[in-house]
Amino acid sequence: MAEKSCIKRLQKEYRALCKEPVSHVVARPSPSDILEWHYVLEGSEGTPFAGGYYYGKIKFPPEYPYKPPGISMTTPNGRFMTQKKICLSMSDFHPESWNPMWSVSSILTGLLSFMMDNSPTTGSVNTTTAEKQRLAKSSLSFNSKNATFRKMFPEYVEKYNQQQLSEQAAQERVSTEASPDKSSKSVLENKLESSGEDVRRVDGLKDMRKNRKPFPTWMMLLLFSIFGVVMALPLLQL
Repeated sequence: MAEKSCIKRLQKEYRALCKEPVSHVVARPSPSDILEWHYVLEGSEGTPFAGGYYYGKIKFPPEYPYKPPGISMTTPNGRFMTQKKICLSMSDFHPESWNPMWSVSSILTGLLSFMMDNSPTTGSVNTTTAEKQRLAKSSLSFNSKNATFRKMFPEYVEKYNQQQLSEQAAQERVSTEASPDKSSKSVLENKLESSGEDVRRVDGLKDMRKNRKPFPTWMMLLLFSIFGVVMALPLLQL
């Protein structure tokens, strides 16, 4: 159980952190345990972590501020191992270097600075810039699947949902813009097909005219002769 001085100290530091937040960092204690804090580091521009959101925990000992906390990261990031304690001068890896005057703000500032660095330490990993960028891009999606993260940081979950909606809208716009082209193509194809049918119809009529046989001359003479006889019969009867 945390000592009263520890609880008062952490409560005071949380109030101070709310008034003066650390740039690119959001941190708050668990509603059920003030010794367990949850944080999100936002990757700085100009680094491979830009656009990334890195979720982790800080566990304070009951003797805080006279003993240092343990720090770990949950989000895959390409800099630190996940679910493993990170070795910092402000963590319980180095109790001999801990200064009781350091605060939660100091710890978060130091953690963010150390993450953007390349110095190897216990709990760190060596990855390429491309891998860090890939993990940064998928970090918010990864975090949003974590029930504790969703409970502690609903604003980031909302941010992720907005990103999803924006991406969906962008895809729909692309599909909509591509559809008229397809429609125009279909209309053009129909016109071409229709023109082709008209051409074939005209060619057919021409062929019919060419293939039609002329009326025989002898048949014409025979018809005229018969017609002349029929017309002459009344005269013969007179």
